[in-house]
Amino acid sequence: MDRLRVTYTCLIVIAISSGLLSRHFSFIPLFIGDILWALMVYFIMRFLFIDKPVKLIVITSLLFCYIIEFSQLYKAPWINNLRHTLFGRLVLGEGFLWSDLLCYTIGIVFGVWIDRLIQQHSTT
Repeated sequence: MDRLRVTYTCLIVIAISSGLLSRHFSFIPLFIGDILWALMVYFIMRFLFIDKPVKLIVITSLLFCYIIEFSQLYKAPWINNLRHTLFGRLVLGEGFLWSDLLCYTIGIVFGVWIDRLIQQHSTT
C-alpha cells in the first residue's frame, strides 16, 4: 500500500507539473490544463482513499471537479478577489464553461485508465 501511495504522489506531481507547463506554451490548447487538473484530482482522491473502490473515487472526483466549476457561477466580491490570485485561478478557476465539465470527465477517465495499468503492473 505504501508503494501505491508513492506512485500516486509521483503521478500527482507529474499532473501538476504538466498542467503548469501547459499554460506556458501557446501551442498547447487551454483545455489540456483542465484535463490535467481533473487527472490530478483523481490521483489525489486515490492517494487519500487508497482502500476505497475505484467507482467511489470516480464519483468523488467528478463531484469535486463539478462543484468547483459550478462555484464559478457565484460572483461575490470576496471570491472574485480570491479568483484573481494565482491560487484562486489554479484551484477555483475564473469562469464557468460547460466544456470544462467534459474536460474533467476525460481527465478522470484517463486517470482510471492509468490506474488500471498500475494495478495490472503491480499484480504481475
